[in-house]
Formats: sequence, C-alpha cells, structure tokens
Amino acid sequence: MAQRGIQPDSAKFCCSICLDLLRDPVTIPCGHSYCMSCIKDCWDGEEHKEIYSCPQCRQTFTPRPVLQKSTMLAELLEEMKKMGLQAAPPDLCYAGPGDVCICYLCSMDEHKGHDTVSAAAERTERQKELGLSRQKIQQRIQDTEKDVKVLQQEVEAISRSADKAVEDSEEIFTQLIRLVEKRRSDVKQQIRSQQEEEVSRAEEVQVKLKQEIAELRRKDAELEQLSHTQDHIHFLQNYPSLSCLSESTHSPSINIRPLSYFEDVTAAVSELRDKLQELLSEEWSKISLTVTGVDVLLPQPEPKTRAELLQYSCHITLDPNTANTQLSLSEENRKATRMAEEQSYPSHPDRFTGWSQVLSRESLTGRCYWEVEWKGIVYIAVSYQDISRRGNRDECVFGYNDKSWALICSNMNRHFRHSNTETKIRLPVSSRVGVYLDHRAGILSFYSVSETMTLLHRVQTTFTQPLHAGLTLGGGTTAEFCELK
Repeated sequence: MAQRGIQPDSAKFCCSICLDLLRDPVTIPCGHSYCMSCIKDCWDGEEHKEIYSCPQCRQTFTPRPVLQKSTMLAELLEEMKKMGLQAAPPDLCYAGPGDVCICYLCSMDEHKGHDTVSAAAERTERQKELGLSRQKIQQRIQDTEKDVKVLQQEVEAISRSADKAVEDSEEIFTQLIRLVEKRRSDVKQQIRSQQEEEVSRAEEVQVKLKQEIAELRRKDAELEQLSHTQDHIHFLQNYPSLSCLSESTHSPSINIRPLSYFEDVTAAVSELRDKLQELLSEEWSKISLTVTGVDVLLPQPEPKTRAELLQYSCHITLDPNTANTQLSLSEENRKATRMAEEQSYPSHPDRFTGWSQVLSRESLTGRCYWEVEWKGIVYIAVSYQDISRRGNRDECVFGYNDKSWALICSNMNRHFRHSNTETKIRLPVSSRVGVYLDHRAGILSFYSVSETMTLLHRVQTTFTQPLHAGLTLGGGTTAEFCELK
C-alpha cells in the first residue's frame, strides 16, 4: 500500500493521477496539468460517456480536448531534474491507514522508495468499517422488512374491506331492486284493478243502453205501423200509450271523456324515473369519490418537470352531445373550431345552448395531465358535470361559477377565473398549455409548455365531484387536445 510524495517546493509539478513528477506534461482547458499518458488513460476509460472531465476540478468538456505537450512545463521539469529534485523523504509523506490509494505497483508488493502501510494493517481498519457497514445494511433490511410486513397487512385489510363493501353493496342494491320491482308490481296491479273496474262500469252502462235502443226501436216500429192504419178510432185509442216514452237510463248531458287517465300514470312514472336518475347521478359522484378516497400510501410529491408530468398523461376526447352548435369537432373529437355557421347537432339535454363550450367525454379523477394547443381566444377549463348549460347566463360560462375553473388565454391578456373571481397572470403563455390535476389532493396547475415548463397558476382546493376537461372558444379560435407520448 503506498502514496507517493514530492518535496514541497516541487509539489506543484506533480501529476495528481500517478502522484509523481510530470512526464510529457499537458495542460487541459481548465488549467490543470497531467502526464500525457495518465490523462489519456483516464479519458480512454470515459469514451462511452462522450463527456470528459478533469480528475481534479471535475469540469466537463465536450468534445474531447486535443492534448498537446506543454513546452514550458517540460523545460521547467528538465531543469528540476538537473537540480536533483526527486521524491520527498519518507518522514514528509507518511501514508497511514485510511490515507491510501491502491496502485498497480502496490498490488504487486513492489515499491520504489515511497512510504507504505502493510496490507494486513489496512485490512484491519477496513474490516472494522465493513462491520459497521454491515450493521447499517442489516438495520435497513430489518426496517424495510417491517415496512413490507405493514404494507402486506394493509393489503390484506384492504382486500377484506373491499370484499365486505362489495357484499354489502350487492345486498343494498338487491334491496333497492326489490323495492323498485315491488313498486312496479303495485303500479301494474293498481292499473289493472282500475282498468277492470272502469271496464265493468262501462260494460254495465253499455248493456242498459243497448236495451234502451231495442225498446225504442220496438216503439218506433209500432208507431210506424199505427201511422198507416185507416181506422181513425183505432189510431186515437192506441196512440197515447205508444207515444209515451220511459225515462232514459242516462242523461243526454253526460259526455263520456276520452280514456286519458292512464296516460297520466305514464307521465307520473316517467317523472319518478327522471328524479331517480338525477338522485343516482348526484349520489354516484359521492360514492365514486368515497371509493377513490381509499389510500394506503402517503401522498406522492407533486411532479416538477415535464417528464414527471407526462407519467400521468391521459387521452381526452370531446363529447359531441355537449358541444355548442357553433363548434365543429374534428381529429377524432380532440379538436374544436369556432364556426360562423351553426352545426347540425341533434337536440340533447347536455348541450351548451348559449356559449361556445364543450366538455370532455371522460371524467377525471386521480392524477391526470393533458396539453392543449390553442389559437385565438380560449378558456382552458375543468368543470363539474352538473354545470348549468341552458341560455347565455354567466353561471353557464367556465370560470364564472363555483363549479368550474378556467385559464383564459389570448394574445393580449391572460388570467385565471373561478367563482367569477379573476386573477391576472403576468407571465407569457405559449401556444401550448399543460394542465395537471391531482383530484384527491385538490391540486390544479396550469403550465406554459415550450422548451421549458413555466407554472402559470396553481389552485389548492377540495374537489367534491369528478371533473371534466372543458373549452370555451372565441371567434376564429381553434383548440386541440394533444396526443402525448
């Protein structure tokens, strides 16, 4: 084991790689000098990295510097040799345990007058360090095994809880289905019972009316026959009894109404269905958020770079059923264009009728990232599903209510809006905007995406429903959800 040393007055002329006086000295761009063979060997080992560094200051160079002999240093070293400046005496360069490097000559147990430490002594010191290192490693293994055991217990607890939740949910939904089936049966039975009663009443009246018709026809026939008799006495004697009519079984003023009663029943059942759908939609959002709220691990750190954000990239398409009639969708429903003429969309309750807006088909929970290429004037937004859509009221516009959040971009102005509160953004916005959503953590961030990522605005809140991506387009505006790879 060895470490070469040189006298203090000649220390500046040693090579920090071989620790000896410089041979064929070269000076690299950072100003440090080495033996030509030493620095070549060092850099030959870095060829696979394509970046070369100084062994002393670690400054890097690309491409590999061209090495040329330093004439001045070579002449100085030649003069030093003539003056007899050689390696320093042993007492100036003692190498103790922990102060070595192992060179080729040391490994061969051959040394040229430099100070040494026996391999056995150095091994003893290193053996102590090895024992401490092993203790640290074993402690970390124990700690990690504990974490693995805890996580395994959590996984088993999650599985048990999930199985129980599925079982309970199945039972509850079965009860709901039975309740609906019971109500369906009750309505059916009630309709049939009412039908039978009303039909029976109608048939009873119908029989009486037919009997009355038969009696009237008989009298009419008798009166016709009497009208043809030539016997005046016979005519006068029989006419009073024949002309006398019995009371009608029904009043001529009673009108039988059209059978519209059961149409009202259909309307009532339809109303019940609509209310149930609305209730299920509201409650489903709560159930969904409760399910996704299950979390064993601690929250992960928020991504900072585009590469980290792209790990959460999601594919987003626009929902034609929500698109305002002035928006044309293309590129497999990823691109929206504001048109001068109205588009021929079918009527749909989810459609925005007053503002040139559209929502994504996908609902967004968990961690999501997407990017939008825009031109013109565009609101890049997220919104709850139950945002108002009818008319041109402010409560229907992204960012002007408590159900949506919007970054408003144009060539002149940039600002963020939520609950009709505006926040100015003084940073420039590129033609591509990135949106990061951590639904569970309540984080919504907007970025300007170019060669670098610039955070434009960050929201910290609590989201109570799944979100949808949204766009509002001004005149002559296009916006497209980018395909991220």
